[in-house]
Amino acid sequence: MSSQSLPTESYSPAGAHNQTDVYAVHGADPEVLAYAMAKYSRSALSMRESLTEISAQRAEQFLNTFYFQYGHRSIADLAHIAFAVERLSLMAAIVLVDEQRWDGQERSTRYQNFQKSGWYFPDFASDTASPRLYADTVENLFVTYQRTTAAVHEALRQRVVRPEAMKPEAYDRTLKARAFDVARYLLPLATNTSLGQIVNARTLETQVSRLLSHPTAEVRDLGAKLRDAATGPAWNVNAKAAAAFVEKLKTTEFGRQGTTSVVPHVAENEEGALAPEESLVAEAATLLTREVRTAPTLVKYAEPNQYLIQTRTELEKASAEILQGAVPAPSPVVDLVERTESLEVELAATLIYWASNHPYRQVRDIVAGLPGSRVSEIIELGLKHRGKHDEALRVFHAGAALRFDILMDIGGFRDMHRHRRVTQIKQGFTAAHGYETPHSGDAAGLEEAGVLADYQSAIESAHAASAKIAAGSAPEAKSSALYLLPLATRVRCLFKMDFAEAQYISELRSAPAGHFSYRRVAWEMYLALERQHPSLAKYIRATDFTQPIDILQR
Repeated sequence: MSSQSLPTESYSPAGAHNQTDVYAVHGADPEVLAYAMAKYSRSALSMRESLTEISAQRAEQFLNTFYFQYGHRSIADLAHIAFAVERLSLMAAIVLVDEQRWDGQERSTRYQNFQKSGWYFPDFASDTASPRLYADTVENLFVTYQRTTAAVHEALRQRVVRPEAMKPEAYDRTLKARAFDVARYLLPLATNTSLGQIVNARTLETQVSRLLSHPTAEVRDLGAKLRDAATGPAWNVNAKAAAAFVEKLKTTEFGRQGTTSVVPHVAENEEGALAPEESLVAEAATLLTREVRTAPTLVKYAEPNQYLIQTRTELEKASAEILQGAVPAPSPVVDLVERTESLEVELAATLIYWASNHPYRQVRDIVAGLPGSRVSEIIELGLKHRGKHDEALRVFHAGAALRFDILMDIGGFRDMHRHRRVTQIKQGFTAAHGYETPHSGDAAGLEEAGVLADYQSAIESAHAASAKIAAGSAPEAKSSALYLLPLATRVRCLFKMDFAEAQYISELRSAPAGHFSYRRVAWEMYLALERQHPSLAKYIRATDFTQPIDILQR
């Protein structure tokens, strides 16, 4: 029989290997695992072999050389770290999660009562008038929040009949969630929240640097705490059980023959070198109670980003000059800005937009009318302070086919903020855009619940107090004043994306189970696409926001 006719099961050429090996890896420290994965590019060792020979010290040496000296930044993508971030303000949380490569979960304003969450209190230094005004304003917002929750909940109970097939506790829980959807508009940005995040070390490094560069003290302190948490001892969920096991082991016959100390004893051998004591207890203590630092190397050098700080300052000045005398033009909730400008004009317009309160369409048209040399100067402002290892600012992510300029309440923005396959250019928080009053068939209206006047009074009082504190003498008066802005306050953000993401957001966020704030935005996005791209919009399965829904549907 010729070799060409040999059956496959009896013929195996030299060098042919069809046994793919797949296994999950658990128990390696993040930086050690990153080193082991990076070794795939330079070594034929298996992961099992690499992890057997790698120590934390060797990982640190490798990362110091290849990550910091040679600039192989992708190595840090391989080290993933989980963090719990608790009792931070809503404003700080918005800044914290503003990363395009980020995974996490935050407390929900729909399913939790934030009345007892507490709130952030800034340092007003010698400004003696602002502290009392600040505290009174926050307390008034929370009192109104509680009153609104109860009133809307009761109004819903009067309007919505419980189906026989629905359990009373499920019915009440659903109505309460809808009541929280309305009441959340009153929560100030000072409100405490908590979140968990899982990020790779490269994202963490840029996140820490960005936070340290922020003009608000709480956010800068948060950046320092993140860095300390990554480089310091991590909280070990098994620490108590491990320590208890070591103590239990000491009571065994073998354990009594060895050391009774949880800390391993080290003795010198005949040659004077140090060697660990041959004790089961000592070995167990070393293995089970060792201190773990999740990213002792990759994040330790994270510092404030001077490129971001200097560029932001200069762009604010340039924006004020270019937009001088231009009152922000009226704009719809969603404006799909068609592409008429060059890439250069888009870049310059986005830079100015980021540092202003004006709609993107208005800024784009003003910048398009500038001489080409002035447009180039604006772009230069965005890049001239860029350091050797700095990525260009997010505003340089230009060229997307679809640009949605969205003006919505901060609460709704927090939900839309989760879409990370888009480029988001958020303007600063301000009371200049006014606020939203929830009117929707999704839930009982404020007027129906009898709390509309209280709602309007609380919001408007908070905006007035914020303006007064901003004009005060506190070291960070303007930043501190922003904490008083309720989630009802409108914020403007430019969302740049491709068609697939526009389709995804329009379908997901317009679904009946969602909050009526972003359901409205998603529907307006769909309508804008339908007007400009009717042949494509027909493929989007958006839910008509104007039609009644079953609020018991989850």
